[in-house]
Amino acid sequence: MDTPERRTLKVVWKPSKRAKRLSLRIAPQEQHLVVTLPQGCPPAQALLFVQKNHRWIDERLQRLEKTPSFSAGSIIPIEGKPHLIVHAPDQVGGAWLEHDRLMVSGEKAFVNRRVADFLRAHATTVLKREVQTMADNTGLHPSRVDIRDTSSRWGSCSSSGRIMLSWRVIMAPPLVRHYLIAHELSHLRHMNHGPLFWLQVANITPHRKQAETWLRQKGPLLLHAK
Repeated sequence: MDTPERRTLKVVWKPSKRAKRLSLRIAPQEQHLVVTLPQGCPPAQALLFVQKNHRWIDERLQRLEKTPSFSAGSIIPIEGKPHLIVHAPDQVGGAWLEHDRLMVSGEKAFVNRRVADFLRAHATTVLKREVQTMADNTGLHPSRVDIRDTSSRWGSCSSSGRIMLSWRVIMAPPLVRHYLIAHELSHLRHMNHGPLFWLQVANITPHRKQAETWLRQKGPLLLHAK
């Protein structure tokens, strides 16, 4: 299909017996449009639905174009601060920080992978330390902390007390990380999102409103950075 800016986009039609209505989403990695069709939906109706939502589709595509790239010459946030990715082919050591630059050695073809590997390792160190500090301050101690690669959520807390955080959280500013960790630790006491849960969050962090605004505006870009 073509948007008003004459952008070509692959459309994937996905029939579903469980869907009750037509819905759209952009698959960020493949950058194509997925249209979920309820059972018995006429093709003409589905096509008209896509055409009527062209503005929404174009806005989502423009957001994806702003997604940080882990390639040489790009600027990515690390702990909320912009860092320039510099390819240093004659050096060794993988990837490392030098002030506001992320240096990456080796062949250019491996820059993206080495940047991602660095961020995962850096996230493991920093996020686990921040979780431990907050746990010590609040008395809310998880049974385990895992740092994983997720593209749909920032974190989770299981009934067994295990907390999971996306390594991509390491790109967010300190106040956002503070809120996300407080959110998951609060689930150790309240496994829901009821009033007592939000009161617990407020007792730990003052950053909820500002962090949620930041996550709505900039979070989707970081979840799909590559």
